[in-house]
Amino acid sequence: MQEEQTDNTLAIPNKQNHLPKLGFLGVGWIGRNRMEVIAKDQAGEITYIFDPVPANAEEALKTAPAAKVVSSLTEMLLPETDGIVIATPSALHADQAITALEAGKAVFCQKPLGRNREETERVVAAARAANKLLGVDLSYRYTQAMQAVHQVIQSGELGTIYGVELTFHNAYGPDKPWFYDPKLSGGGCVIDLGVHLVDLALWCLNFPEVEEVSSSLFSKGQRITAAENKVEDYATASMDLKTGTHVQLTCSWNLPAGQEAMISAIFYGTNGGVAFKNTGGSFYNFVAERYSGTQTHTLCASPDEWSGRAGVVWANRVAAGETFNSEAEEFVKVAAVLDMIYGR
Repeated sequence: MQEEQTDNTLAIPNKQNHLPKLGFLGVGWIGRNRMEVIAKDQAGEITYIFDPVPANAEEALKTAPAAKVVSSLTEMLLPETDGIVIATPSALHADQAITALEAGKAVFCQKPLGRNREETERVVAAARAANKLLGVDLSYRYTQAMQAVHQVIQSGELGTIYGVELTFHNAYGPDKPWFYDPKLSGGGCVIDLGVHLVDLALWCLNFPEVEEVSSSLFSKGQRITAAENKVEDYATASMDLKTGTHVQLTCSWNLPAGQEAMISAIFYGTNGGVAFKNTGGSFYNFVAERYSGTQTHTLCASPDEWSGRAGVVWANRVAAGETFNSEAEEFVKVAAVLDMIYGR
């Protein structure tokens, strides 16, 4: 295996003198991790904390002892607050994001931004109307490995990309009951894991139109339909893009795959391939590989402290005075594809 050097520098705006004052809505392990990384990077001032579980708020105060623990989102929406970071159950995302945006605050939200396209469109419309920066924690975009893959694809050196294979198998399932109620979650492994993969594929290919989607969804080994009140724990989907590219997606919870996780996005072109893959079954370690015939060249590999980087990038953009960006329309395009997979 031959090593190649690649410039994987992420485009993080220069910080200004003003650190944005941020409220953190939900500080379970994901919300707390994002808060800790923003604090460590000095990308924002942690001003307010809210979580319905007092122990979560108490744990968060260890990172931000000067923050004020409040009892609602409304208490965070004071004039001095610059942005709200949302890490609450999915059913709450859209309404909470819209409330914050209409109050004039930038928003960074855990995925999915909405449980469907309609909810996602409403949030993006609110961000546009308020002229505020809207970010979603599509975290794999911000790994060095995925940045290297994106760079290769954008260079055009792969020629015509005709095939994309997307995989995300998680040997575990979510530990919160709401994940298993489609009215609260919006769906199962597709909206939880597949959202990342669909985003990576469309982002790398410059968001082409998706012409046709077919899918199969399963729960505990049995095929399910959109009409059933169940969430899927295994799913496959085939997507045909207007450009002629075919995309194949497979994702799951609790799959007996012999390892903790299998995560990959592989792009095949007429002049070779490129892949983003996890290593050793890890949820955190990734490699970018370039394929040419039978040869594999490593573009970059772990270590890479990428967890929470998406939030840091967003906070730095808020600090730099950025307002609404039309890139937020990409969130709607991804949500539309997920709706097609779910047949709704």
